[in-house]
Formats: sequence, structure tokens, C-alpha cells
Amino acid sequence: MPRLTSDLWVSAYLARLRLADIPAFVVAKGDATAGAVLIKQSPLDGTATLYQRSVDLMTGDRRWVVLAEGDERDVDASVAKQRSFDPDLWVIEVEDRAGRHLLDEEGLDS
Repeated sequence: MPRLTSDLWVSAYLARLRLADIPAFVVAKGDATAGAVLIKQSPLDGTATLYQRSVDLMTGDRRWVVLAEGDERDVDASVAKQRSFDPDLWVIEVEDRAGRHLLDEEGLDS
């Protein structure tokens, strides 16, 4: 099955978040075609969780996994480190006091 381009996936994800009244912002725009995507979820309490997509090499299944979590400054440092390795990386910040990010919804693993 063909994969969506990164910019199309990001646009669709942001639209889903808007429909759920969850504020989100593109913090760093990556490569439109194949840039990887990081999602930083902030409950606006000084903490954050950073998610990245992971592929199971045995099955090919894709899922979102926690890359970093804890103090928001530490998570931001993880984002900066990842961006230093990969300038084509997209970073989306989701701000929701309840911790919602919608990454566990069907269709967001593509």
C-alpha cells in the first residue's frame, strides 16, 4: 500500500485535531515528501511527551511510540537533538490539558 506524503499526513492530522478542538501547531516543517514526523504532546503543566512512528521490521506494522517524556525543557532538548540529526524532520506540538493527541485513532499509523 502506498504511503501518504508527509505534508498530506500532517495536514490530515491537524484537521482531525481541529475537529476535536485540540490546538496543534507545526513547530518545524520537514521534507514534504518523506520527512519523518515527531509529535510533542503538552498538557500545559510543564511536562511533555514526544512520540515518533516506529516500524516493526518483522511485520511491517507502524505504530506511535514514546521517544521522550518528562520535563518539557528536556523533551524540547530531545527534539533539538533529533532535528540536528535530521533537518527534514517535521515537529508538531499538540496542546491539550487532558493529554489527548489522537495518535491511537485508526488511520494515523500510515
